Amino acid sequence: MPGVRFGVLGPIAAWRGADPIEVGSGKCLRVLGMLLLHANQRVDREQIIEGAWGGQPPRSAVNLVQKYVGDVRRSLDLDDGALRTVGTGYLLRVEPDQLDSTQFASRLARARETRSDGDLTAAREHLAEAMTLWRGTAFSGLDTPAATTERARLDEYRFGALEDLAELDLLRGQHAAAIPDLSRLAGEHPYRERVRELLMIALYRSGRQGDALEVFHGIQRLLARELGANPGPGLQRVHAQILRADPALDLVTATREQRPVAQLPADIPDFTGRAEPLAELLGLLAERQVVVVAGAPGTGKSALAVRALHQARDAFPDGQLYLDLAGTSAVPRDPAVMLAELLRALGVTDAVMPPGLHERAALYRSRLADRRMLVLLDDAAGARQVRPLLPPSGGCAVVVTSRHRLADLAGAEHVELDVLSAADARELLARVAGAERVEREPEQADAIVRLCGRLPLALRITGAKLAGRRAWTLRVLRDRLEDESRRLRELRVGDLDVRANFDLSLRLLPEAAVRAFRLLGLLGAETLPAWVIGPLLGRADGDDVLDALVDAYLVRLVTTDRIGQPRYRLHDLLRAYAAEGAQEHYPLEERRAAVERVLSAWLALAEQARDLCYPSLFRPTPGRAPRWTPDYRVIDPLAWFDAERGTLLRAIELAAEWGMAELAWELAVAAVPYYDHRSLYQDWNRSHRIALDAAAAAGDAHGEAALLQGLGQVHIYLDEMAEARHDLRRSVKLYQEIGDPRGEGLALASLGTVHRVRGELDAALAVDKEALAHLVAAGHRQAEAQIRTAIGIIGFEQGAEDAGRWIEEGLHIARRLGDRHRQAVILRTLSRYHLGIGDTPAALRDLTEALKMFNEIGDERCGAYTDQRLGVIYADLADRPRADSALHRAAHVFRMNGDRSNEAACWQQLGELENELGDPAAARHHLGLAIELWRAVGLPERADSLQAVVDAAG
Repeated sequence: MPGVRFGVLGPIAAWRGADPIEVGSGKCLRVLGMLLLHANQRVDREQIIEGAWGGQPPRSAVNLVQKYVGDVRRSLDLDDGALRTVGTGYLLRVEPDQLDSTQFASRLARARETRSDGDLTAAREHLAEAMTLWRGTAFSGLDTPAATTERARLDEYRFGALEDLAELDLLRGQHAAAIPDLSRLAGEHPYRERVRELLMIALYRSGRQGDALEVFHGIQRLLARELGANPGPGLQRVHAQILRADPALDLVTATREQRPVAQLPADIPDFTGRAEPLAELLGLLAERQVVVVAGAPGTGKSALAVRALHQARDAFPDGQLYLDLAGTSAVPRDPAVMLAELLRALGVTDAVMPPGLHERAALYRSRLADRRMLVLLDDAAGARQVRPLLPPSGGCAVVVTSRHRLADLAGAEHVELDVLSAADARELLARVAGAERVEREPEQADAIVRLCGRLPLALRITGAKLAGRRAWTLRVLRDRLEDESRRLRELRVGDLDVRANFDLSLRLLPEAAVRAFRLLGLLGAETLPAWVIGPLLGRADGDDVLDALVDAYLVRLVTTDRIGQPRYRLHDLLRAYAAEGAQEHYPLEERRAAVERVLSAWLALAEQARDLCYPSLFRPTPGRAPRWTPDYRVIDPLAWFDAERGTLLRAIELAAEWGMAELAWELAVAAVPYYDHRSLYQDWNRSHRIALDAAAAAGDAHGEAALLQGLGQVHIYLDEMAEARHDLRRSVKLYQEIGDPRGEGLALASLGTVHRVRGELDAALAVDKEALAHLVAAGHRQAEAQIRTAIGIIGFEQGAEDAGRWIEEGLHIARRLGDRHRQAVILRTLSRYHLGIGDTPAALRDLTEALKMFNEIGDERCGAYTDQRLGVIYADLADRPRADSALHRAAHVFRMNGDRSNEAACWQQLGELENELGDPAAARHHLGLAIELWRAVGLPERADSLQAVVDAAG
């Protein structure tokens, strides 16, 4: 199995190289998980069945196991030697370097070896590498006893590694940095006494003796209350050491008075906030670390570094060195020249200055070998520029500031800066502009903070502007900043200029990264997945470009969404700067083409996700919008739609803004099956209204017809039948004009629903039969099945003898298509027919089967309609427990989806049953709920009728 790796430290996974392998269905993954759980051992078929299905395997489980094993073999490209049949079981051969749990154990062993050799830094690196292998709960999704045992074993090793990491941090003097992780671990595992010991030491060394003692008293109380026990000897020993201030708990730091070099820039008097990164940086300096302070332009990296070095300088009695590396200039400074500058500061004259870079670096290290000094290397271009300037390890500490991640600077710790918190940003504005002015106009101050994106440089500029213009109110500046097109022009005062600061960050970027950054500014403020860069640039993928932008802090990794995608966004000011740059450097046609490619990729993925869902009736004839297939594949359609819900709405808005009407309406229509499944009527309505305006402006009759049909369906769901009829009639007319029988049939079918709901059965039957003719002609079999069912139930309500045949024909078509959702919908309708002819057992069978199908495919709303029907039947049978359960389930879903009419019907049915069974209190409660809802939906006559029932009973 060359190149194949397996993951069990989280959800079961496989990779070839760095690329994930799509193994198959969830059952395939469970089968693979069972094989990996017993790697290099025979796994009996019955064990695999238990892992895949638990205690309820299907009758065909044996055959299915053979199929799933075959699917695993094919997807992983395994030969018979790697995955072979052994008797009635299977054996998967896995090398140690192929399985992440084995790699984890190996790295733990290496950490123990290096620690015993005294190399604490290497030991910590091995442990940190080991922890990166974990992606979640081990063997996630497998619930066999063997999996549970193995999971517990791995979790114990994992937690021990986390404890070892924290202990190494303490041994290396990183007390403050260890506190957050130790506090979290203590909360997650309250009985782990070793964690409490380490936390007490970290707090004590950070000057928090009271907090350290409270940790001991907390575990003492917990053990006494829960277990009737006392803390162990380790905890008691640390407690006693803290009480007597035992020097053994301290790290000894020697000091000297001599300070021959003092090159630090002046501290900033109005430095604001940054409590956590400052504490982290000071902790690293105390341990003589090389620290990189990195962040986006304008975040205050140099200000933080200078503040920290001023606070730490007493511990470095031999002084401070400072260099401006000019990394963001057109020509960053030469390390050889800078070494000469440093050596002069250390007393080396030009007469004895070595000529070359390497000789100067060696002399520099020799001069610092026995000194304790701080070194500030400001504005580094990259690790290559910094390496020759690093002192030998020992008594010196180094801070490097950079707009780039210096991941290749070996041994360096990183402190990354983002924008200020809202409170700190407001305080900074107050310090620069004047606290009284900010307090006088608090709302305007908050708006200025928001418009500056909480960026320290922008806030310092706005504060300085206000300080220099005492007659201005804050409202004046706020109004000038509100206009995004002129915002960057406003953010300039003296030699402080946000735009110029941003310009520096683009200078050293590759052209592709600069182009991607500028074009990203056109896409708006939504967080975006990584694949967007590819279509934006018109290439297969853009991971290398995105990495360059992230490393330069021009694009920020915001979060990882529910499907595991990292999501990125531009800071608001950077987005305005990027959009301005795109408009300046690229012609309109190029900008438009880039936006169109991204929107076309959204459309392709939305349709891919839609096609993975159960077949929907709401799929009109496709338009002619372009599709761009990105370097991404949808696996879980509902999870993908959930993750991209807001972004899709923004994509529709963007298409409308750019006049791409066909992309706008096809994107809106592609999301309808998802909106329908999740009952997201507001999103459905908003997306269609935006796209409808665009289609109407473009004269796109096809788009108008499709969108009006969708809007009509939303009106039906919301009991807005007059509005539904209006939109659907317009849709039918437009479809007739463009000659689209499929679309016309779907719109007529929805119109038939309106007539049926309003009790206009003759009109409903006529419209549905017309719709059927169009749908049969268009070959839309799912819709044909549904419309035949509708005709059948209307016929039944009118006393037609062939009503049952119509419904059975619809069910037969759905079964031949394998459309489980359609089968369940038709079964629910068939139950009405069976109930009407007096066959109650058949009706209950229909509904029970339908409910099972809806639950299996996760359709809550259709399941609620089915539960409602079951509740009505059970109520008629005076079976209160079953009626109560079904109607409560249905009412809960209707309430969550805003379907007040059906929720009212559920409470009314339940209240009437309770009234009949002699429970007046419960009846009054549920009938009262129904009365309120009937009035809320504009049906006072129903409310009044029920109120009369309540009054008569009470």
